[in-house]
Amino acid sequence: MGCVGALVLAAMHKRLNGPLIWGAMHGTMRLTAMVVFILIGSRVFSMVFQGVDGGRWVEHMLSGLPGGQVGFLLVVNVFVFFLAFFLDFFEIAFIILPMLGPVAEKMGIDMVWFGVLLCVNMQTSFMHPPFGFALFYLRGIADTLFKEGRIEKPVKSNDIYLGAIPWVIMQLVLVVIVIFVPETVTMFLDKEQKVDLDKVTIEMPAQDDINAQDESAEKPSAEDEQKKMEELFNVKK
Repeated sequence: MGCVGALVLAAMHKRLNGPLIWGAMHGTMRLTAMVVFILIGSRVFSMVFQGVDGGRWVEHMLSGLPGGQVGFLLVVNVFVFFLAFFLDFFEIAFIILPMLGPVAEKMGIDMVWFGVLLCVNMQTSFMHPPFGFALFYLRGIADTLFKEGRIEKPVKSNDIYLGAIPWVIMQLVLVVIVIFVPETVTMFLDKEQKVDLDKVTIEMPAQDDINAQDESAEKPSAEDEQKKMEELFNVKK
């Protein structure tokens, strides 16, 4: 949808040409290659990390935090938030989350809710320095507007960083809402039906009942014999 929208806007502004399309394809190829290599590297890292029992070490460390699930969620969200200052969304999603997911599942945390919570948290990585992609995009647009004379004075990076603070705060408020009001995520999910195996009973029929059913199936009743006799005489007549 975003690609189609960009093509439509470029055509409306009469800027859709061959070099523009080629540049977009080249940038898409570079970004896709970067993501694929990150995925390959994260897979290799995960295999080596699991091979040296790193997952068990992470599980013992995080499951032993005070506060149970609440303590685990607070530590994980603070860790991911500060990690987003130095790592991109893809690195966190492909390297860090595979280590946190098994621990959350063993602690009885809903995995859909946990995934949404971390995604909301990682969205802040687009809006805070030094690697906030949204800030880079705004920096480039501001320079372009100043060079084209659409704005009177240039926009400083300090102004962009200060302007992003309210959005980061609102994003963190959303994280707190998702933690303490999980129904905002799980309201429309199908609830898992739990079966208590200790309460399951299987009733077997008694041997006498089985014998009685067999006898009744083998011996025809008197009414059936009477009907057969009447049909026999009617046929002969």
